[in-house]
Amino acid sequence: MKMVISPAKSLDYSEDIPSYFHTKPDLMDKSAVLIEALRKIDVEALQSLMGISENLAVLNKDRYATWSEEATTDNARQAIYAFKGDVYQGFDVEGMSEEDLQFAQEHLRILSGLYGLLRPMDLMQPYRLEMGTKLTVGEHKNLYEYWGDLLTTRLNEVMEEGEALVNLASNEYFKSIKKKQLKANIITPVFKDFKNDKYKVISFFAKKARGMMVAYAVKNRITNPEDLKGFNAEGYTYNEELSKANEWVFVR
Repeated sequence: MKMVISPAKSLDYSEDIPSYFHTKPDLMDKSAVLIEALRKIDVEALQSLMGISENLAVLNKDRYATWSEEATTDNARQAIYAFKGDVYQGFDVEGMSEEDLQFAQEHLRILSGLYGLLRPMDLMQPYRLEMGTKLTVGEHKNLYEYWGDLLTTRLNEVMEEGEALVNLASNEYFKSIKKKQLKANIITPVFKDFKNDKYKVISFFAKKARGMMVAYAVKNRITNPEDLKGFNAEGYTYNEELSKANEWVFVR
């Protein structure tokens, strides 16, 4: 069983982290091409392209300028520690042991606009580049075209035919995976809260629950997706009646 999640816009490179193992991203050559394209864009155009403030555009312009293909512990940190946000709050990396992170390294992948696919302990330099960004790179009109089949191919390389892929990513990021080409049974957990007399997806809670489910799988060393139905963090329970074959609904 493999799991995929989205990255986060918020990053933290200031807090001290444990000196656990680290690895280097597999697709740095592809990332470098994107960085070169981004370096050619001025601050005003970057604002417009990404829909961000001038301050954020200046910050990321500086990040692209200093980005290096040589990722080290001096200029980067492990992705699972760098990303902050609702999913990563739910994952609670501070509560993970090195053995937990070794399991996560094998079973979890983070989809990324800049890096394509990241393992949790891959060294990542600070950046902002959402997968939905319409960045033109050569003949490619956007990042979906740029990454093409590569991310799907890379997932297939680490999965056995028929193995389950648990999709805990957002639609924006999971669109980068070619589902028909994937050698996997895709399972998408959906998290709903009872509000105004019905169950509905509430974005903040759903994102946090995705991270909590990853943590549940890691802590319990789950390799059979059926065991995810026992997930019960913060009051969620599996609801068979609302679920479909490949869409598992958890409610509270």
